[in-house]
Amino acid sequence: MAGTIALPLQELIGSLDNTSLPKILQVCSGVYFQGSVYEISGSEVCFSTGDLVKVIGIELQAVSCEDITSNEKFELPITHTGLFKVVPEQKPYSSIEEMLSMRPVGLNDSLPFTFTSNSKMTFGSLILGAGKALTVLSIERHKGEEDKVRCHVRGQTEASAEVCIPLSARGEFYECESEDCYTLKEIMSSPRLRTRRFCFVKTTKCERVLILSPVHQVQAIMNLRKNILRFPSSLEVDVVDVTDVCEDANFVTPLSLTEVLSLPDESFPVVAEILEEPERHSFFKCAWLPGLIKSTNLVLHNKGTTAMVLVSSLKGRKNQQYFLVSQQYGGRFRRRPREFNSVYEVYVASTQTHGLTVSVTRNSEEVEEEGLPGLSIGEKLEIVDCTRMELPCENNKGQMQSVEALLCHRLQEPDDDEEEEEEEDEERDKREEEKEEVFLPLYMQGHFVEVLGENKKYKLSDLGKEFRLPLDVKVVSRDTELETDPLVGFSCLRIEGAILEPSIQASFPDRPDHCFLLLPQWLSLSVSFTTEPLPWPQDKCPKCFTERVSEVTDAFFYEFRKKDNSDEAPPPRPPKRDMSSSNLVKKTSKSTKKASKPKRSKDKSVPTDKLKTLTLNNKKRPPAPPPPESLNEEPPPVFPRKYSTATEEPTSKALQNTYVKINTSLKNELLCGVAADVESDHDYETVDESLVAMVKTAEESVMFY
Repeated sequence: MAGTIALPLQELIGSLDNTSLPKILQVCSGVYFQGSVYEISGSEVCFSTGDLVKVIGIELQAVSCEDITSNEKFELPITHTGLFKVVPEQKPYSSIEEMLSMRPVGLNDSLPFTFTSNSKMTFGSLILGAGKALTVLSIERHKGEEDKVRCHVRGQTEASAEVCIPLSARGEFYECESEDCYTLKEIMSSPRLRTRRFCFVKTTKCERVLILSPVHQVQAIMNLRKNILRFPSSLEVDVVDVTDVCEDANFVTPLSLTEVLSLPDESFPVVAEILEEPERHSFFKCAWLPGLIKSTNLVLHNKGTTAMVLVSSLKGRKNQQYFLVSQQYGGRFRRRPREFNSVYEVYVASTQTHGLTVSVTRNSEEVEEEGLPGLSIGEKLEIVDCTRMELPCENNKGQMQSVEALLCHRLQEPDDDEEEEEEEDEERDKREEEKEEVFLPLYMQGHFVEVLGENKKYKLSDLGKEFRLPLDVKVVSRDTELETDPLVGFSCLRIEGAILEPSIQASFPDRPDHCFLLLPQWLSLSVSFTTEPLPWPQDKCPKCFTERVSEVTDAFFYEFRKKDNSDEAPPPRPPKRDMSSSNLVKKTSKSTKKASKPKRSKDKSVPTDKLKTLTLNNKKRPPAPPPPESLNEEPPPVFPRKYSTATEEPTSKALQNTYVKINTSLKNELLCGVAADVESDHDYETVDESLVAMVKTAEESVMFY
């Protein structure tokens, strides 16, 4: 270690980048003892003097700010959006070249900048006095000549001139305050800017002079530990770079699954130790996943590429399940009819299946102004082509609207009675071939089921060759080589899509012949190769069986769909309708007219409000006659209030009017006895004339009381 210089960890890490790694560092001071273990991001960090640390990765996470006046320190995230200005140095520069060396790397991008000279300068016939401000405009480079800077100078009489000053010109030069502003990312990406001092721009803290230092998250390994360490570079330890003298030091080499894939085939089979186990929220729900624990050994047999399909169960009472199934699956499938909830879904399926035929599973009423035909349960439609159709309604501009639609043939089936009467086969065939054209707009909602014309069994590999995915199937014979086939028992499965995944065949040492597949793109795992022997006799590799069905989570399914259907177009929207009242009145569909008719109430009693407005001739009741003269001259008698015998004081309750009560009950009895005429074709009910007269008499008596 002779001749090496100890540096603070933060300073040394700040001078590195990922292209210069790995680096071997040795701890020489600022020890973290065992009693004060730092636990950062789930990793224990414990350094002792003389420890060797191999840095394998660094990631910029924050910036440490130190106020040079108060020595206060604080951190800002690298995503901080504030701007900073360079604080001019107080010490002078001895040459123009030295001053330029402190500018950012892209000098032309940071021009112009201004400086002054404390001494008089003479350039030919031009004499510049001390303290004159010069603004650097560009750098002049000519072959065979010394590099110069072209500067702009302004005289006392507002006259200006340009002068070229050699870079070797010496004197006392001071830079002036610049208006250039930088973000934290720009400052940290320039080694020259990182050595400067800064202040905030347009904040209350703009007078504070700060020294900015990067704070990285360091990924490292130690020669006496197997797991990967992660700690911030701001730990107060001094280290030295001993990479050149410790190249042969024995370090554990952590490998991600992606790095394992890049190894040559001769590296397998091998025993590996798990250094970092997968995250808790994994994409897999397999039986082997809980066994992937830190410090557990795995046997890595080989690497390769595996063809698989993603299968999902249908939504039902149970939670929907998803499976990755290898093309080597030995079970047999039978196609299941697909269900569609819109015409657009039928259209997408028709582009994948030639001669698609569907059956209607729910009635749909006809809506003429929107071009929606009427459909009945059981009707069969043969999909012919995607075309355009004109709607009977106009848009807001009074123009006819044209929309995309499916052209279908409605397959007519003869009635059973007619089949029995027909004796000639030619006439029966002719009736079955009768077809009616039907246009279904793509935005139409509906319920359909696919009509299948065969009942054949398929292998999984054959399904992908003969049909386009997605495809609904059912397992009719299990894979006999599986201990338990999880696909058996589902009434319907949907093959969502096929994938070709890089994979690593692995097993646990206690069952080396029972293998499973590790998918590096979907599983985060860090391992290191060991020197332990393989768990079988030499040159007698067992016959391995690889698991063919692996259950995955819904998160896997959603990520798969995002990758697979990133460019899929959304279904079409219905056309805009003319909402003017005149057009709405003219273009009312039959179904709307039927729906507008009031439905007869199941309650056969006549409502009171209808009795007030209806007569036998369905005319409005005329106004009531004037009250009798006797009622006008003499008001009805009022009964005196009764007093409590106990207190001889009047109570707050008055005697109820018996006359009103009797007539009200009479009215209710009459109303309950009236029944509606359910056989009538009119939208109102008729009432017996004598009953109406009795009710009118009771109402008028109550009214004029």
